[in-house]
Amino acid sequence: MILLISDLHLHEERPDITGAFLAFLEQYAQQAQALYILGDFFEVWIGDDAMTPFQHSIAAALHQVATQGTQIYLMHGNRDFLIGKKFCQLAQCKLLQDPSLVSLAGEQVLLMHGDSLCTSDHSYIRLRKVLRNPLVLFVLRHLPLRTRQRLAGDLRQKSKTSTRMKAMNITDVNPEAVEQVMQQHQVRTLIHGHTHRPAVHNLTDNKRRIVLGDWENQGWFLQVTQADFALKTLSFPKSKFKSVLSEPDA
Repeated sequence: MILLISDLHLHEERPDITGAFLAFLEQYAQQAQALYILGDFFEVWIGDDAMTPFQHSIAAALHQVATQGTQIYLMHGNRDFLIGKKFCQLAQCKLLQDPSLVSLAGEQVLLMHGDSLCTSDHSYIRLRKVLRNPLVLFVLRHLPLRTRQRLAGDLRQKSKTSTRMKAMNITDVNPEAVEQVMQQHQVRTLIHGHTHRPAVHNLTDNKRRIVLGDWENQGWFLQVTQADFALKTLSFPKSKFKSVLSEPDA
């Protein structure tokens, strides 16, 4: 069994999400061959040198799962693209490039966070190119901590305001971008997060696009076995390690 998740947006102000994630690790991830985290794992990340006790606790939880045999892979999202080697070492996880080709259930599958597919959102794509520039990344990592905190807060607020003002089709993936990247990598299945619109989209030519859900109101994960790719939900626990598994509505 292989598990995939994305868009948990973990932070101290949402202990319900944290509790659900810890329950997920205990009940499912510890029994999995591999766990893939496809971006926006944290609500914000301003650098490995600024890790909080909360973020250290999440790294420790992942480390415990990894030491029991589960391989953990982490991909950057648009909120946590500054996660670096130190966190990965503490969490015992491997950083994945976006996009990445992996073998799931005997099939080559393309994994992405998904934000680079939102090509109709021109202002965001321009900002993404700037922020992911290696020189800009170097400068960001070496800014004073308070400056990074202020910049992160400003970017989060502007992102929320901008997203509310944009049409749904602008903030979703562009079908032509999806077709192009799947053709480029010669895959039948694309899995991504970012849009917070979980679904399995059946495309032409027997292709499919699986969108992982965000963890705002419930947990979402994709469970992959040799027989099936199943998108599942996980209710937020009333206590730290209690959860209810269910299939999403059709």
